[in-house]
Order: sequence, then structure tokens, then C-alpha cells
Amino acid sequence: MAPSLREEGSTKAELGLADELGVQLVRLMRMIYKGRSIVAKQGPDGIERSAYSILFHLIHEGPQRTSKLAESLYAEISTISRQSSSLVQHGLVERLADPEDGRACLLAPTTEGLRVFEENRKQRNKWLAAVVADWPHEDRRTLTRLLDRLNSGIEAQMPQMADENKGL
Repeated sequence: MAPSLREEGSTKAELGLADELGVQLVRLMRMIYKGRSIVAKQGPDGIERSAYSILFHLIHEGPQRTSKLAESLYAEISTISRQSSSLVQHGLVERLADPEDGRACLLAPTTEGLRVFEENRKQRNKWLAAVVADWPHEDRRTLTRLLDRLNSGIEAQMPQMADENKGL
């Protein structure tokens, strides 16, 4: 019997393209990691760079409990607690009473947190604009559209991936 052209529903050609994509994604992640290490571990304001993901999440998803943030950011509660405490000390995040449970608190961005977030966003956008400055406009649009599509596909696979890994 001839070997199958499909492995788990994909042709050898599809798997080859997936391998090329995987190589490029690993390369991208290494560049992101390298870029983060070039930038000081702590920003000029004394806040760990990784703590900004908490601020980003609160701005885009609204006030949340520490436990929900840890779950959403795939982080340990102790890490989120430490980083959010730093954000609170710097006036970028505030603790609010949870209307559903007065014993608990929600973390929410402050006006200063929004300002700092927007400043960081502007710096990121300037850097990205410089990276693709010599690309045709349509290529920039295509990249953005395809990255959105890739992210949506990854998000759609997440519950399935979690179910597949339950027994591991």
C-alpha cells in the first residue's frame, strides 16, 4: 500500500508550508524576545515591562480580579499580584471594591495609566512604522489582515487544544 499523502488531515505540501510558517514564527518570537532584552528589564518609570501586559489587558478588557488576570495572561497569581502592586504604587492602576463581592477588589487603569499606555503605544507604532517603512502600503495591509486571521485561527483552536491535552 502506498504511503498516505495526508497526515492527520493535511497533505505533505500543507505540512511543509506549516513547517515554513513555524520556522518564521519561531524567528519572530526570538526577535521579540531579543528586542525585549535590549530594552531595559525595567522601564524609565521603574515598572517591569511585563507589567504593561496587565495594564494593556485592563484597558482593553475592563476592571478585573487578580485571579481573572492571571488566567487570561497565563501567569501565576503571585506574579500578577507583584506586578499589579507595582502598577498601583506608580498610580497606573487602582484597586476598586468588587460590586459582586465586597471582600474582593478589582484592578482598573487610572487616568495616568491610560496616558502611559498611550505613550507606550505611540512608541511601539513609531517603531513598527519604521520596520515596514519601505514596504508598499498594500503589503502592510495584507500583513495586518493575515496576522489577524492567524490570531483568530489560533484562538479558535485553543479550546480544542486544551481538550486534546487533558490527559497529558
